[in-house]
Amino acid sequence: MRYPMKNIWKLLSVMCCVVVCAHDVCAESLPNIIIIYADDLGYGDLSCYNPKSAYKTPRLDQMAEQGIRFTDAHSPSTICSPSRYGLFSGQQIYRSTGRGGGAFEGPGGPSYLKPGTLTIAQMLKEKGYRTGVFGKWHVGLTWYDENNKRLGGGFKNSLLIDYEKSTPLEDGPNQRGFDESFVTPNCPNTDPLYIYIENGMVAVPASERHKRDNLPNPGGKWRWDNDEGWMSPGYDFMNADLLFYEKTKTFITDHRKKNPDQPFFAVFSTQIAHAPVLPAPEFNGATQAGPRGDFVWELDVLVGRVLDLVTQLDIDDNTLILFNSDNGAETLHVDWMRQDHQHDASGGWRGMKRDGWEGGHRVPFIARWPGKFPAGQVSDQMTNTTDIFATLASVVGYTLPDEAATDSFDMLPAMIGTQDDSESIRPHLLTQSFRGEFQIRQGNWKYLDHTGSGGNNYANASMKKYALPETAPDATGQLYNLETDPGETTNLFFKEEAKRNELQKLLQQLKSSGRSAPKNRKPIGFRNIR
Repeated sequence: MRYPMKNIWKLLSVMCCVVVCAHDVCAESLPNIIIIYADDLGYGDLSCYNPKSAYKTPRLDQMAEQGIRFTDAHSPSTICSPSRYGLFSGQQIYRSTGRGGGAFEGPGGPSYLKPGTLTIAQMLKEKGYRTGVFGKWHVGLTWYDENNKRLGGGFKNSLLIDYEKSTPLEDGPNQRGFDESFVTPNCPNTDPLYIYIENGMVAVPASERHKRDNLPNPGGKWRWDNDEGWMSPGYDFMNADLLFYEKTKTFITDHRKKNPDQPFFAVFSTQIAHAPVLPAPEFNGATQAGPRGDFVWELDVLVGRVLDLVTQLDIDDNTLILFNSDNGAETLHVDWMRQDHQHDASGGWRGMKRDGWEGGHRVPFIARWPGKFPAGQVSDQMTNTTDIFATLASVVGYTLPDEAATDSFDMLPAMIGTQDDSESIRPHLLTQSFRGEFQIRQGNWKYLDHTGSGGNNYANASMKKYALPETAPDATGQLYNLETDPGETTNLFFKEEAKRNELQKLLQQLKSSGRSAPKNRKPIGFRNIR
């Protein structure tokens, strides 16, 4: 059959449009998103944050050079489980519990992520993402015994679990928005129950008694805080993070083979540098900074493998990678690294894990998206891990309902370089210490709604040397100006009464209102990022 020339030109024109449109769709497609979440990694634990670090972190330094590094970033809590709730929900832990929240041990639960709470994974699934989480979960899980009675925490209850009645887990990752998951219920190397959970199921129940002395001991005292309890046969303490990385890699590579046009969201939840310090054998002696230096080096290598993976898959330019930590460095780790290697894991800030002072919750936060985020940015925007939720919602064009992510602010303007640091995105910032007590920031002013650290006991022998004299011993709280007193040494509770009253009033308002983030948040959308 012969076609008129004008019809042939019309057909060619349509074909060209299809090709161009297809290219535009690829160029304008939603980005892949990877969150690498570190554990007990202090502000001073990366060489891009701490020039005096006892070791280098070249791949994380590279990530910072290629994107944006925040110097005033904070974890929602000074311990891990409440901070993880903040990452996944965009909210402070008291939105779930009405107070603070502890770290789960044994078969502890139920989940802090209650039914009806929009999670970051559910939000991204609504935008068409395939979602996965791999590593430490630790926001609580519900387990039942043979009589269908919910079990509480505690190590003895581990043997009472009826796995047939308990699985698929009713409040595990797959019930909270993740399509795929491979997780441990608690800290992988610290807190029994020592088992692997894949897509809500437990292939190998805990049936063996773990003894601390069975662990390889690369560094004497650094094996501290490995609790004895029940474990699955074959559970691997030494290679935990290598396993979590491999699961993350498999999720990404398999997804790219099967569904290359669908974006993915992956959370690689490491356990570095939580105690005990157990670097995988291939990393022992990698630094001159002892086992913990080797442990952080392992983390840096794994971050590098993630960066290399997206390059090898040719998706680097369309992949947003975020790196963050759940709280400051562990107390003995800070002490030992200072004494043995002249390394300050707190990066010069007062306090450490569990404390309401800066060292307890000021953490590294790096974001990288080639071609979208200008390289080499260093921002002093005040930000919280909870902000990752609203930021990603803004990236993908998701309009958050007012009842969701109520402590989450959109940091995308800072990341794309359109928001000058002289104007703060956040008018205020909340954090909570080990006991759930509040700290609030407003500009350079910081009010702690409690006395003392909010966490650690500085009367203990190992902590006494870090105690500072009380400058307002009769005060019921603490007020500091971080601009003039970054070390939080001089309590202005009485001297700056007006500012103290202002922050106390603001704190009560934010707690009672049910939110600290603004209403009617409008997403920017990836198509508007240039």
